[in-house]
Amino acid sequence: MDQRSIEILEFPLVRARLAERTSFGPSRRLAAALAPESDPVLVARALDETDEARALLMARPGAGVAGARDIGPWIDRAARGGRLDPTHFLEIGATLDAIARLKPILAEVRTPLLRDLGRELHPLPAIASSLARSFDPAGELLDTASARLGGLRAAVRIAFDRLKRRLDTIVGGELAGALQEPIVTMRNGRYVVPVRAEARGRVKGIVHDASGSGQTLFVEPLAIVELGNAWREAQAAEREEIERILDELSTLVGGSAGPLRESLAALARFDLWLAKAGLAADMDAVRAETTERAEVVLLSARHPGLSGHVVPIDVRLGDGFTALVVTGPNTGGKTVTLRTLGLLAVMHQAGLHIPAAAGSRLPVFRSVFADIGDEQSIAQSLSTFSGHMRSIIRIVAEAGPGTLVLLDELGAGTDPTEGSALAQALLDHFIRAGALVAATTHYAELKAYAHTTPGAMNAAVDFDLETLSPTYHLTIGLPGGSQAFAIAERLGLPDAIVGDARSRLSESQRAFEATLARIREAEGETADALAQARTEQARAAEALRTADEERRRARRERDEIARRAREEAERLVADLRSELEAARRSLERGQLTAPGIDAVLERAEARLGQLPAPADVAPPPAAGERAPAWRVGDLARSRSGGWGGRIASLEAKSRRATLEAGALRVSVELDDLERPPSGSAGEAATAAGVAGGPGPSTNVAALRLARARSVPMSLDIRGARVDEALDALDRYLEDASLAGLERVTVIHGLGTGALRDAVRSESSGHPLVKAVRAGERGEGGDGVTVVQRG
Repeated sequence: MDQRSIEILEFPLVRARLAERTSFGPSRRLAAALAPESDPVLVARALDETDEARALLMARPGAGVAGARDIGPWIDRAARGGRLDPTHFLEIGATLDAIARLKPILAEVRTPLLRDLGRELHPLPAIASSLARSFDPAGELLDTASARLGGLRAAVRIAFDRLKRRLDTIVGGELAGALQEPIVTMRNGRYVVPVRAEARGRVKGIVHDASGSGQTLFVEPLAIVELGNAWREAQAAEREEIERILDELSTLVGGSAGPLRESLAALARFDLWLAKAGLAADMDAVRAETTERAEVVLLSARHPGLSGHVVPIDVRLGDGFTALVVTGPNTGGKTVTLRTLGLLAVMHQAGLHIPAAAGSRLPVFRSVFADIGDEQSIAQSLSTFSGHMRSIIRIVAEAGPGTLVLLDELGAGTDPTEGSALAQALLDHFIRAGALVAATTHYAELKAYAHTTPGAMNAAVDFDLETLSPTYHLTIGLPGGSQAFAIAERLGLPDAIVGDARSRLSESQRAFEATLARIREAEGETADALAQARTEQARAAEALRTADEERRRARRERDEIARRAREEAERLVADLRSELEAARRSLERGQLTAPGIDAVLERAEARLGQLPAPADVAPPPAAGERAPAWRVGDLARSRSGGWGGRIASLEAKSRRATLEAGALRVSVELDDLERPPSGSAGEAATAAGVAGGPGPSTNVAALRLARARSVPMSLDIRGARVDEALDALDRYLEDASLAGLERVTVIHGLGTGALRDAVRSESSGHPLVKAVRAGERGEGGDGVTVVQRG
């Protein structure tokens, strides 16, 4: 990207706004260094970062890096073997706390960039707990920082208390008459008393200082020297332990310098993403669609630097024309149009959302060039025209396909005839070079050029002659007028002077203005027709959107009805199972009579009758409709019976298929088969042997109920041969499974134990059996086997 053009377009001001939204130094530096990219992959990733951050802030408004500090210098010092100060450890601890709060948030998100960023965060709980155990919030070392520190500090306190008590005794009694004042003070780190000079002989001790007049000597009495030494030694031991602790913690931090640096960098990037998202929300910005074509479509675009009431503009460039000539009166918004176009293109390629409406499209430019503003330089002896030419010459050398060129007041600052000719030649060059170019001008010749030249298009900024103020509205397809005569008249210039000015126009100039007026009229009609067409298109799109919303609403209502039906079916089935289980327990205790069984069955049938009918059973195929081609292993179900499962075998001659679900196998006609409902729920239900839909198949439940009426709670195989007994046991277990019996009893007697062992061995390996045990006391003991069905 051209750095001078980036500055001309005021992108540094956008960076400054972005930096203000960051939370700490590392992310602030990233914001200050943000630059547009020319690689579409990098641009797409940067825009994805902003998208994911905006979505996260909507879901988790409190997410952020609050408490994080710029600990990079402290990590480097510790890695080099230096000792860190307590304040440095406090900042490291606060940053680790921020990492620990953020990591689980990012672990829960489903967006890939944030999830990957979360993997770069390392809370380092060992370091965090060590720091929390060692320092209080003010940065003071706690007694718990080491095993010895608490004891050493206690020794310091004890030594000081002894010293203080002895000093109080000396000052209060022994040497009271020799003291200038009954106080204790400190000199050179030692406690001393103020002794009068003439009483020096009465106080034995060490003189540490004297007053300015020499009348007072500060003496450390010999009686407290040893106590003072003991106190100083205890303090030295405490300082040595503190230094050891700081060195040890510094080594701990230095040993984790790599993870700490990676975490700090991840925090900075995350905070920058949040700043980009916050800036987008402030500007009510959207993500522009990135196009592969060299085409610009900006809808309701607004310059980010404007405040107050901002009139949005629509800008199109590249679709049918690659040069846009913007004309109109001064202060009408021509230059703002160029700046808006250029700045929004740069913001887009820096990964920022742009202040425009949805549907805006921008390509990824190789570079953006801008020549806007006064290039006059007294120091370099350059006129305005020369300054512009030097800039334009540089742009001419570099412009080409994939570049955007913005030229303000093209050809101005010199003779109008030569200036307009030069401007037309430059526009021709940029069109041939394949660049997209937008230029502002007052030259009438350029308006005619844009009307007659393929690849060029006029655009006008509107001016309200009633209020003598610009509307800042951009109309593409119409040339603008300077409105000099009209503005002069409205401001009160005498009509005679204005009329004289008009008369001085040549016939060709008046004809040219008349031609431009006809062009504006014709293109205005075209623009009105186009606006009407766009309005109709918008209405059609709105109708389509409304219809689509209605379809989605109907689908949601249908899904809600199905969900309620499913829940009701599950509740009824659960009640039925509880009823049957209660009946089974009563039957085991011998408390259930025949009328009681009939009552249970009547209640069960009544509950089954309340089950909702399957809503997704497909009708039989219409006449002429091709039946599906079935293969072994396909999921299928019977329309008439409700059976579902996988196709275990196909019989071509009889046109029948065998459905298998668990231990259950059912033969069904091929014409009676249908595909199960799509989706995991329907397929899972079919694979389990029940019809898909809001509830279990009533056919399966009815079959179980019928089986429950005939299958006994026990099987008596006493006296049977082993092979006969095992065959009967297999059939009985299948019947018990269909009947829904959770536990059954097999009576085989004691005998030699051969039949018992065979029964228990066969039952243990049976696919329908969960557990096998010998009968307990009261159940028949070792003469029976109790089988728990799986």
